[in-house]
Amino acid sequence: MARVSVQQADFDLSAEVDALRAGDGGVGAVVAFVGTVRDRGDGQAISAMELEHYPGMTEAAIEAMIDEAGRRFELRAVRVVHRVGRLQALDQIVLVAVSSAHRGQAFQACEFLMDYLKTQAPFWKKEHTSEGAHWVDARVADDEALARWGIRSGNAG
Repeated sequence: MARVSVQQADFDLSAEVDALRAGDGGVGAVVAFVGTVRDRGDGQAISAMELEHYPGMTEAAIEAMIDEAGRRFELRAVRVVHRVGRLQALDQIVLVAVSSAHRGQAFQACEFLMDYLKTQAPFWKKEHTSEGAHWVDARVADDEALARWGIRSGNAG
């Protein structure tokens, strides 16, 4: 199973988790985060979101994030799925799943990868609202979340 998939198709959480831990008797914990497209942003109703990326570059950046997580935490396996294209409100957008011998390492690694993914992965998001479409800027809170891991982003303005 590949560690990273950037795809238009939806994903099945159960199938992804089953594949992540298949045949590995050393797995004591699996932690998964599923992000969904919110129906509101900055006080406005969101009807859809479009995600763009640079094929190849995006996967390589996420692979590097997973490698860094492996240096920081004792992991058995990692799976990241990120959707691109046009998504509707309430659609699944991202999966980060990790397995480890122990729950603490799994929880920390999953949170680390999400914080890193939110600020460092080369994705561009456009929200569609009743007032038109606009690109989503980086958020200071996302940079602050990454900073607690000792990593500076500086993406937010």
